[in-house]
Amino acid sequence: MEKQVVLITGVLGGIGLATAAVFRRNGWRVVGVDVAQAPAGTDTATDRLVQADIARAEDITALIAGITEQEGRLDALVNNAAVQICKPLEETTLEDWDRLMSVNLRAPFWCIRQALPLLRAARGSVVNVSSVHAVATSPRIAAYASSKGALAALTRALAVELAGEGIRINAVLPGAVDTPMLRAGFSRGHLEGTNLEAQLREFYSRHRIGRIAQPEEIAEAILFLADRRRAAFITGESLVVDGGVTVTLSTE
Repeated sequence: MEKQVVLITGVLGGIGLATAAVFRRNGWRVVGVDVAQAPAGTDTATDRLVQADIARAEDITALIAGITEQEGRLDALVNNAAVQICKPLEETTLEDWDRLMSVNLRAPFWCIRQALPLLRAARGSVVNVSSVHAVATSPRIAAYASSKGALAALTRALAVELAGEGIRINAVLPGAVDTPMLRAGFSRGHLEGTNLEAQLREFYSRHRIGRIAQPEEIAEAILFLADRRRAAFITGESLVVDGGVTVTLSTE
């Protein structure tokens, strides 16, 4: 039986690497794309790794053309690549905004648009990696929150539009995940503590589960939504994976 094929953007990030590993363990052929080069000796858990900048529409077009030629099918697309800018509004430039939107919102839209013939043929699925910031947010991250809220809205709209063609579109909204992006985000100064470890301890205490997520836990949620055997009747949904943070009253 021919392997199902998944394309994962931002595959060299914390969630991207974990997602590639989870899909591969479950028998999928994994095509990964990232703007960075994999460090020597890194196990990317991909069958094919492409270096490209998905902020560039022409790079996405070439990427999908390569999948059409080399894999001949695409059963799932995981729009995971993202950049995060942590600045107060008055320090956020138009260049910041445009770069963030080009990666976090325009690229997922164009990836889906370009992959549509392959997704139609496979009656495939799309999982957009949004963020808990789409539904609840904090100071100094307005551009990022805006992009992730828009990605959740795009998920709903395309799920409605493409359901008749057998294509499912869903989103995962991770909360705090132990990745380099999370640790870099602590520079916003929104947490108490004089050093990273103190900030992490204070951050853990805000979660009902008493910890933050590991990338593999988000990856399992992505696989669940992508796989037609597991989630064939789910489309247009935003699955929040945040350890109970957004369901807790701020007064508690």
